[in-house]
Amino acid sequence: MKRRAFIMLLGAAVAWPLAARAQQPERMRRIGVLAGTTAESNSEAQAVPAVFRQALQQLGWTEGRNIRYEYRLRSSGNVDLARRNAAELVALNPDVILVGGATNVEALQRATRTIPIVFAGLTDPVGAGFVESLARPGGNTTGFTSFEYGLSAKWVELLKEVAPRVKRVGVLREQGSSVGIGLWAAMQGAAPSLGIELRPIGAREASDVERGIAAFAREPNGGLIATVGRISIAYRELISALAARYQLPAVYPYRYFVTSGGLLSYGPDFDDQYRRAAGYVDRILKGEKASDLPVQAPTKLELVINLKTAKALGLTVPPTLLARADEVFE
Repeated sequence: MKRRAFIMLLGAAVAWPLAARAQQPERMRRIGVLAGTTAESNSEAQAVPAVFRQALQQLGWTEGRNIRYEYRLRSSGNVDLARRNAAELVALNPDVILVGGATNVEALQRATRTIPIVFAGLTDPVGAGFVESLARPGGNTTGFTSFEYGLSAKWVELLKEVAPRVKRVGVLREQGSSVGIGLWAAMQGAAPSLGIELRPIGAREASDVERGIAAFAREPNGGLIATVGRISIAYRELISALAARYQLPAVYPYRYFVTSGGLLSYGPDFDDQYRRAAGYVDRILKGEKASDLPVQAPTKLELVINLKTAKALGLTVPPTLLARADEVFE
């Protein structure tokens, strides 16, 4: 064999396995997604996986090329269904699971202590026992909180600012929830200096919500604050309708209350929460441990005001408050 032909043959032999390796597809990673609600209870929550996917794609993870999603949805408050869906996801052995909702986190932790879990939108993961501490979560779970207790004091201030005549505030909270205790304590610290008397309205079901708000509304100069939790999410339309029926100025924790007719909301930007969660999933897929990633508080809060509702309640929203709003519905 001539020298030139031998060299060409040798070069082809070396290049062939390199080219073959280059053509091999990337390793497919699986991401489980256990969403907090179904379309029947909160249509905006259904957009969350899309926001998450977009953020991951910007980090180099493309569905169908190097990642695949496994979805499970649950109705708000359905513990049995959450546990079944969590067990199904864990059985698929994904590389990491994205989760929304405390019930879902609890179900997942019952199902696995090894698969990394990244949550978004929880209020008190330490108090609920999901993580050891915010700085060092330990175990297989970390993520992003939606509220700090001090935020509830801001709800009281905003209610007084938008409705100065309010002297009594009914605080709707899920009865028996540990999250409600911390939020209630923070509000109690802010209320006296504003000349406001707080009255708890504990509820577990829709009938409790209706009876509690109706009883509170019998006296004048009242306002309403709906705190975070299952009650607020599951019965948001009922709560907004009752606030309108009894002419109660109300402050809510989530934007979708205002889009459906509520007066004012102040709370986290959930899109931002899930974009940041995508960053944690990226880091875990690249080898970091959930136990080493600190739980982070919200960095972006949004104030949303509905002027049409304010007018129906006979309120004039102060210009200073409008100037601070992130979004105004007219």
